[in-house]
Amino acid sequence: MPNWLYILLIILSVYVLISVLLYFLQDYFLFKPEKLPKDFQFHYDNQEIQEYNIETRDGETINGLHFKAKQSKGLVFYLKGNSKSIKGWGKFAVDFTRHGYDVIMVDYRGFGKSTGRRTQKAVKRDMQVIYNKLKEKVSERYIILYGRSMGSGFAAKLASMNNPRMLILDAPYYSLSKVAKKFIPFMPLSLLIKFPMPTYKWLKYVNCPIHIIHGTDDRLIPYKTSVKLSKIKPELSKLYTVIGGGHKDLNTFESYHEMLAEIITVRPKKINTEGSSINVKHATRKSNAKA
Repeated sequence: MPNWLYILLIILSVYVLISVLLYFLQDYFLFKPEKLPKDFQFHYDNQEIQEYNIETRDGETINGLHFKAKQSKGLVFYLKGNSKSIKGWGKFAVDFTRHGYDVIMVDYRGFGKSTGRRTQKAVKRDMQVIYNKLKEKVSERYIILYGRSMGSGFAAKLASMNNPRMLILDAPYYSLSKVAKKFIPFMPLSLLIKFPMPTYKWLKYVNCPIHIIHGTDDRLIPYKTSVKLSKIKPELSKLYTVIGGGHKDLNTFESYHEMLAEIITVRPKKINTEGSSINVKHATRKSNAKA
C-alpha cells in the first residue's frame, strides 16, 4: 500500500472517529444540567413562589416554578439557558415581578427535578404543552415569551406557533449549528448535530413584536448575530445594545434593566411619519456631478 494512501486512511479513520464521538457526546458539550433531589425545597427572599409538576405525554415530568407578582398585569414565560437548574435561574425572576409580572420558569428534561431524555423535538413539545396550560388561565395578549441564550431558540419556536404579546430574545443565536461551526468548522455539523435550533427560520413566522437584547462583548454568541436576526422581520423587530456586555453578565448592567423596563412597561405607539424626512434620499455623487 502506498504511503500516501496509508496516511489518507489514517486521516479518514480519525475523522470518522471524531464524528462518531461528536454525535454521541454532543449532549455533554451542549448542556450542563444540575440535578436536584425530589424533596429539594426552593426558596427566594421576598418572592412568593409555587412549585408544580407537569406530566408529559410520554410519562416524564417537567418541574417548574411560578413566581407571583403582588398585582399581576401579565405573565412572563422565561426559557432559561443551557446550564444549572431553575434553583439558580430563579433569582432573575425579580426583574419581572418588580414590574408586576408573574414569571413561569421550567427545567428542561434532565435538569433539576425534570425527567426524560432530551431531544429537540421532545423539548419543543414540552414547552408547547406548558404554553397551552398557560393559555387556559391567561389570555395570550398578557403572555410575554423571554428566551435566554439556549432558551432563545425554544422561545422563538413557541412564538412562531402561537400569538403572545411579545417575544424577547436575550443573547440569541442564529442557529446552534452556526455556533458549533465557529468552534469545529471542519465537521459535517448538518449531519451530526442533534440540536440545530434554527432560530432564524422560526423568526420568519413570528407575528408579534420581537425585542432582541445583546452585549457588544459577547464572545460566545457574537453581537452581529442579533443584528442579522433583527433583519429577518425588521418591521416587528427592535435591537437593544448593551455596550460592553458579555454573554453571562447583562444583568449587571444598568442599561439592561432600563431596556427591559422600557420593553415590558411601555405600550408601543404608532408614529405618524407624514411630513417627516422618511422619503428624502441623499443625492449620489453622480447626480451631484450632473447638477
